[in-house]
Amino acid sequence: MKIGIVSDSHDNIPLLCAAVADAKQRGAKAILHCGDIVAPSTLEQLQPYDLPLHVIHGNNTGDLYTLAKLSHAPNSKIFYYGQDAAFTLAGKRIFIVHYPHYAQAMAIAGDYDLVCCGHTHSVSVEQIINNKGTQTLICNPGSIGGIGAPATYLFGDLESMTFKPQRETKNRQFL
Repeated sequence: MKIGIVSDSHDNIPLLCAAVADAKQRGAKAILHCGDIVAPSTLEQLQPYDLPLHVIHGNNTGDLYTLAKLSHAPNSKIFYYGQDAAFTLAGKRIFIVHYPHYAQAMAIAGDYDLVCCGHTHSVSVEQIINNKGTQTLICNPGSIGGIGAPATYLFGDLESMTFKPQRETKNRQFL
């Protein structure tokens, strides 16, 4: 299963939509958002892409009541978890949190195959050996909001557990 991982959109709707459109065109079947959406209305703009969106709120929380309400609307593809999320996709155990130090701790515990975080606005993909002697992948997609640098997100495959950064170009395309 192919997925897109985004974070720190900070209400930059055009860049967030461009990343989701790009991930869908590449074959993504779901999007993970590692927080800092801010306004719930930002996520409404993703509904036409018809992809499940697994999202947490981050430290720029915005209107949490409306975010929860939006996720419970009829036909909503938004799965809002709160501060962090633990779920399974394509047989892989996934944990999402906004903060890298929290992500590192969850990865070391060894209960997840993939741990995703944001907050730093810097892309990273790191394979670690956890406390159970198996491997956990920690992914930070950087900032899709393009704050202080070109926008980035991660596109990956849960079957092969490979994830590659996609960077914004001048015409809001991703490479």
